Amino acid sequence: MQTKLIRIGNSQGVRIPKAVIEQAHLGEDLDIEVRGETVIIRPAHCLRGGWAEAAALCHDAKSDNLADWDATAGDDWS
Repeated sequence: MQTKLIRIGNSQGVRIPKAVIEQAHLGEDLDIEVRGETVIIRPAHCLRGGWAEAAALCHDAKSDNLADWDATAGDDWS
């Protein structure tokens, strides 16, 4: 598929057909990355995406006891 850059105020943009938006599951927020001469547009990922699943896995592995987080190097626990 080919398209052209269009003027949008002082910038330029690309119209993305609805079918492409739906296929790529694009929403309002996007991540844009440039690799060489390639522009990659993808749905923006939630910064904390997957945290709930990771927490559940830690809990299932009994690795979620945070009591020792208050300890610092050099603490004497005797």
